[in-house]
Amino acid sequence: MASVQPPIAAEAVTHCLPPTASRLPDLRIGNVHIGFPVVQAALSGYSDAAMRVIARRLGAPYTLCEVLLDQFVNTTGHSKKSNRRLHVADEEHPVGGQSMGANPDDFAPAAQRLVQAGFDIIDINFGCPVKKVLGRCRGGFLLGQVETALEIVSRVRAAVPPHIPVTVKMRRGLDDSAASRDKFFTIFDGAFHRGVAAITVHGRTVEQRYVGASSWDFLREVKQHAGQRTVLGSGDLFTPQACLEMLRYTGVDGVTVARGAIGNPWIFSQVCALAAPGAPGLPDPPRLHEQRRIIAEHYRLAAEIYGPEACGRQMRKFGIKYSRLHPESLKVRDAFIAVRRPHELQQVLEAYYAEDLPGRHPELDVDETAECEVVE
Repeated sequence: MASVQPPIAAEAVTHCLPPTASRLPDLRIGNVHIGFPVVQAALSGYSDAAMRVIARRLGAPYTLCEVLLDQFVNTTGHSKKSNRRLHVADEEHPVGGQSMGANPDDFAPAAQRLVQAGFDIIDINFGCPVKKVLGRCRGGFLLGQVETALEIVSRVRAAVPPHIPVTVKMRRGLDDSAASRDKFFTIFDGAFHRGVAAITVHGRTVEQRYVGASSWDFLREVKQHAGQRTVLGSGDLFTPQACLEMLRYTGVDGVTVARGAIGNPWIFSQVCALAAPGAPGLPDPPRLHEQRRIIAEHYRLAAEIYGPEACGRQMRKFGIKYSRLHPESLKVRDAFIAVRRPHELQQVLEAYYAEDLPGRHPELDVDETAECEVVE
């Protein structure tokens, strides 16, 4: 791809490697060594190759692409434009591709296409709680359809090469009924029996969507039930402290950061630092010149994928999230909202990131739209 000039020339961005003496055991998914057990979740509309590369460079050892509808994967062409959501950068391995759908017949060819695109792990979404998705019998709807869910797992596992791990994303059930709980554990055990390498469990029900607390008690129960089988936890991971606390409290093998990573890829390097033995505490948030450098590099990567004009909308929504780390967050947010063209992004960076002031840790994100507004 032809390179483009970023709004402000970005310095080389180096990888933030996890501490060599972390007190946390390494995460493995099947035969894939992940390492540090805090990874980036699939985030529709966000976790494209540009976001994933930035997260990897700032400490995420594994990331997942935005959830893709299996029918989209199966029917999209092979042009640069149609393949941009399937783009995998050389530097981001290992990386997971996540698909979602309703018909078991569509999952196998979609999984094969994701493997061909370069994804190292194939993840199946049984957790999306968005009403439109549920109405089309996808995502979390399948937690109520045990036979269909397990047939999908079997089809995907049989379709991809043995060395490619298959994983599943679930919520703790459709609701809090005893019947829903029974179906959860039937699918959970059945998926492992059919060869999945790991299951990620979100501590909310489908009915809850993103309202109320994620049940870490349920995650602890699931991990105790799973024994040596690999379980990752999800839900309410907005700070480095929360990531470590979920690992400690629930005993899960890893955690997946979702909305907490949008506009704050530093969460991965911060949790790496915080996990090191003798760590003095939470590292300071990135200063404004560091923020500017990463935003500019994020733009450069997005422009390579979408083109310098087409990536404007993508970077505007990221800029809004990045603004939470700025000491004048509301002013900067409004400035990013007003961005329509690439030169206007540069103007925001020049106006608000010129002085190297201290940043701030972001406040709790209550956006409910980030995890599975899938590409149709």
